[in-house]
Amino acid sequence: MDFMTDRDVQKYMQDGYVVLDGLLSAQECDELRQRMTDIVDQMDVPQHCRTTFSTYHDEQLKTQLQGNADYFITSGDKIRFFFEKGVFDDKGEFIVPRQRSLNKVGHALHAYEPLYKKVTHSPRIQGIAKKLGLVSPVILQSMFIFKQPGIGGEVTPHQDATFLYTEPLGRVMGVWIALEDATVNNGCLWFIPGTQNSGISRRMVRTPPGTFPLTDFIGREQTYDDEKFIPVPVKKGGVVLIHGEVVHRSAENTSEESRHVYTFHIMESQDTRWSPDNWLQPTEELPFPPLYTK
Repeated sequence: MDFMTDRDVQKYMQDGYVVLDGLLSAQECDELRQRMTDIVDQMDVPQHCRTTFSTYHDEQLKTQLQGNADYFITSGDKIRFFFEKGVFDDKGEFIVPRQRSLNKVGHALHAYEPLYKKVTHSPRIQGIAKKLGLVSPVILQSMFIFKQPGIGGEVTPHQDATFLYTEPLGRVMGVWIALEDATVNNGCLWFIPGTQNSGISRRMVRTPPGTFPLTDFIGREQTYDDEKFIPVPVKKGGVVLIHGEVVHRSAENTSEESRHVYTFHIMESQDTRWSPDNWLQPTEELPFPPLYTK
């Protein structure tokens, strides 16, 4: 029996997302979290690279003006660290424990970390892609998202295709794996079902070489009715499949519980043009690796 059923496929196509319980065991989740603990314990980040991550339009541009844009835009084939607000003093020193300081670690865990690579290419993930009819899927990027207790920042309403643009649209899917229970209290995802059919209103693009900032936005995010968002809690080990155009967000985490997630994006590469204007680009060191392994 397939891990993803025909009914699951129907829901994904209709709503733009679907939750599948039990992708990973509790032990597998704990192993991924422990490995990230080790990575963070060993991280050595130059002070000028201690950048804060934000999905706010103006704050993204402000962050670049603070000299951190290159650190972000060249992170596609590396493992780099992106911090929450207010975790450094004015000298760039930690004022919270380093394990509580990070917003996310990205964007090539799938390439360089064996445990994350194993999960990314697991038989169940490959089976999901085949169930959805993907012929030549590739891995674009991967992230560990912390959603720290008390300070885990809001992720404003957005569509992943804003940042990962393809022609035609609709070729990118997010795979969002809950390594802890994701609840309304600790910042689970919220969706507006069906919005994957409405196109996008905003794109993040690279600016011409030699100009600054290194990226900019074309268009603006639409204003969405809060009442249309539906909370989507996920149990530890469950996965949310996210269509690249569906509108989603998450609230601040004001609880005392973290909400650790491993997430990555898949693109159907057959008959698809990956925009050269996207911030994320394949490199000689790391072309987008195929999902399917022999």
